This record gives sequence, C-alpha cells and structure tokens, in this order.
Amino acid sequence: MPNAEDRHRFRPGSKIDLHEVATSAPRNEDKEDAERELAELKERLFDLQERLYAERTRSLLLVFQGLDGSGKNSATNHVFSGVNPEGVHVTAFKVPTAEELAHDYLWRIHRAVPGKGQIGIFNRSHYEDVLVVRVDEIVPPEVWRERYEQINQFEKLLADTGTTILKFYLHLSKEEQKKRFESRIEKPEKRWKFSLDDLRKRAQWDAYLKAYDDVLERCSTDWAPWYVIPADDKWYRNLAVARVIVAALEELDPRFPEPAEPPGGWDHLVVE
Repeated sequence: MPNAEDRHRFRPGSKIDLHEVATSAPRNEDKEDAERELAELKERLFDLQERLYAERTRSLLLVFQGLDGSGKNSATNHVFSGVNPEGVHVTAFKVPTAEELAHDYLWRIHRAVPGKGQIGIFNRSHYEDVLVVRVDEIVPPEVWRERYEQINQFEKLLADTGTTILKFYLHLSKEEQKKRFESRIEKPEKRWKFSLDDLRKRAQWDAYLKAYDDVLERCSTDWAPWYVIPADDKWYRNLAVARVIVAALEELDPRFPEPAEPPGGWDHLVVE
C-alpha cells in the first residue's frame, strides 16, 4: 500500500481518464480523525516552513489547478493558516496583461517563482497555456502542443536550481460544482465569487477534463509530480494536500543555520 502522501500521486508514463477517477474521500478516511491530523500537520508545517525560511538555500513551489469551485483558494487558506506570512507568497494568475502578452508565456511565471527560503503558491499557473488556450481555441494546436515539453524543461530548470515542485489538480465532480455554484448565488456574501464565465466553462466540462488528462499524462515528471486530489469533500482535500506538502518538506529536512560564535563565546556575551 502507498503512503498516505503518495496515494494520489500520478506516476509518469501512466494513462488517465478523469471521468473514471474518484472525486470523494476514500472510504477508510474519517472526518473527525482527519481534522485532528490536519491540526498536527499544520503545527509541523509551521516548524518546517520556519526552518526553510531560516536556511535560505532552497525553495518550494506549489501549483494548484482545478475547475471552478474546486477550492484552490480554500485549500491554501486552510493548510497555510498558521504559517509565517513572510515566508509564503501567493500568486493568482489571471488573464495576461498587455505587458505579459508582449513576452513569451512563461515570462510572467518565472518572475513569480519563489526565492531561496520561500514557499510560492500558484493559484492557476503556466498550465493555463495548455488548458484555456486549447479549449477556447485562442492559439492553434501546433502552438499549444509544443508547450508540454517546454513546460517540462522549465520545471526541470527550477528543480535543478533548488526549487522543489509539487502540483495539485483538485478533482471536483460536476454535481458538487453545481452545489457550490448554487451556494454562491444563494448567499449574498458569496456572490462576489461567482462569474457568468463560470457557467460558460461549466458547459465545456468534458473538453477541460480531456485537456487535464493530457496535462497529467504529458507533464508529470519525477522532478515535478502531479497529485490528483479528490475535492468533493473539503475536509479530505485539505488533509491530502497537507500530507503531501509536509512529507516533501520533511524529506528536504531544512535546518536552522549555525550562527557564527562571538569572540569569547556565547556564555560571555553581554547585551548592554
């Protein structure tokens, strides 16, 4: 049996049909147990993030993708609610600006990559350039098809220069998306989250799932793995994401740097 943090990892070279992949929590997971475990993981994450920030030799990049309503914001808010905000930076990639369109599609992405000691969180990412542009036919197939390998090489560059990459596809069912959209419409305080464009994209459901199938199959690598996280149950989504992140940081094992000993040693140091 795989470890809990590896349960949802998509293996390079595998095939997938997201229509056949579960979107709900595994039967052997319990909500109350999950909430207790998540609290423990958040404490561990606080410690590991502090060490990574102090060490300042490596970085961690977390990429979140998913259909509207899958909880990209919510997952990061819950998992990272207790960390030092100095060491975490969130970038939400929207429709490219005129300046961004004047450069190659990875230009704005590279600028947002976390520096040493930082955890960078991408809410949507460079993968929009093989998803939206494909489904909406913004660029021709001969353009977006070349981008899979370009993205793999870009991520290899980051990995080779000290950035650990984890990519999460939050896998939501069409039925659960409907419930979440209806909740946003019914509650005035949530209507700001809803856009008529969400309905247009919902009508493209199958096209998006096919595009994500190809992303997972063509861009899951040893140096930048994808995790397909069931997202119908919010409590399990948050737990599964936290498990993967904490396991990766524990493998990195960041350490507090050894401070230079003052003349005469620490025991004789006097603060006037």
